[in-house]
Amino acid sequence: MINFGTGGWRAVIGEDFICENIRRVASGIVKLAQEQNKTDKPIIIGYDRRFLSESAARWVAETLVEGGLQVWFLNRSAPTPLIMHTVKDRELYFGIEITASHNPSNYNGIKLIVDEGRDAPLEITGHLEELIAEVKELKYCSFETAVADGRIVYLQNPFNKFLDDIIDLLDMKALRERGVRVLFDTMHGSGAYPLQVIFHTARCTIDTINLNKDAYFGGMMPAPTEKTLNTLQDQVILGNYDFGIAMDGDGDRLGIIDKCGRYISANEILCMLYYYLVKYKGWKGPVVRNLSTTHMLDRIAESFGEKCYEVPVGFKYISSKIDEVDAVLGGESSGGLTVRGHIHGKDSVYAASLFAEMISVIGKTASEIMNELEEQFGHFEMVEDNLRFVPEQKAEILKLIMEDKKLPVFEAEIDHVGYEDGCKVYFKDGSFVSCRFSGTEPLLRIFAEAGDKKTAQGYIAAFHSFLKI
Repeated sequence: MINFGTGGWRAVIGEDFICENIRRVASGIVKLAQEQNKTDKPIIIGYDRRFLSESAARWVAETLVEGGLQVWFLNRSAPTPLIMHTVKDRELYFGIEITASHNPSNYNGIKLIVDEGRDAPLEITGHLEELIAEVKELKYCSFETAVADGRIVYLQNPFNKFLDDIIDLLDMKALRERGVRVLFDTMHGSGAYPLQVIFHTARCTIDTINLNKDAYFGGMMPAPTEKTLNTLQDQVILGNYDFGIAMDGDGDRLGIIDKCGRYISANEILCMLYYYLVKYKGWKGPVVRNLSTTHMLDRIAESFGEKCYEVPVGFKYISSKIDEVDAVLGGESSGGLTVRGHIHGKDSVYAASLFAEMISVIGKTASEIMNELEEQFGHFEMVEDNLRFVPEQKAEILKLIMEDKKLPVFEAEIDHVGYEDGCKVYFKDGSFVSCRFSGTEPLLRIFAEAGDKKTAQGYIAAFHSFLKI
């Protein structure tokens, strides 16, 4: 059974992520395009640097063209934001990125992008699953033959418009005058090239580590977290860089290391960039976060007379809410964000560039900026934990929490409980704990935020004990 989660279809290579299933997904997309009468424009296909990604992209292309669709193909790996931007800019119906984003190296997957460069919504992916299940026969042609007869076209200079549009959004004068020195941990991913071009254009120094292609991501998770960026922390300090940047495998999640070696979390990046855009650049508007993201954003928005909107996990909800309320930006604690006027999905290339602009304009380190925000809005500590479970336990957990609405015993006083996406407990002191199933891995994700780490850890420990996993 092929199921699409919040970040597309992801599966273990060699088990479910195999040629037959990849072609089945592509066959379902052909049926979807035919049903919607959207066969008159090309479908762009991109791929990251994971094992099997380029081969999978070719298998998808061979299947699409045999179904009567034209394909635009890239001659090099590309980050997901580039594919989203191209779909939006060229007014295409669909785009496809072969990626498992930040999942472990034994995973790969397929992300479907639809009109305006958005993540495919649940109604689309749900119907796509039905179409895939109906596939009886796999039809495909030779990749080389399709290239020769023009059904597969290599897209020339695919990065140009993407890069130009980001550069147009930046204060390049401030970047050039400041000339920050940055160390970039590419994490063996596909976001390396565009960020280097932007920083070189801004006449900033950008040195790199982990630039080579490595299907095992150096034995690390390809996610820019505090646990995976120890080398970057050390090298930023030793090299006296202004800060360090890290991106996940497909360039849509961001991590920052400050000049002093401090890890700047995704929550802190969101808070700083929203504050910068409103206070220093004069933008107006609310902000959007998902239910597992810091409530400091709420306080910052309130200080500007604005509102912070909470949505379920899944960036499609963030991007649609940004459009609905004309928000300045939106993001999530897992490392993704987008800014009004750019694409409708996560883009760490733009986010990292905007972060560099912020440092250049304000003239302070990230830690200094964050300390000022904490003095003004309070200190927030977020802790997360991922609990693995056997398949039989999922139904039990769902019944206990979502149907019976049972909860652990907490010391803090509960204000209310939400069940829009999993279970989220809001405490009267402003802290929270959320519990939901991952849409991409067999994990139960628990996030807790409080004024101190011990309290947040206590919320998670309560769920551990309560669920007995």
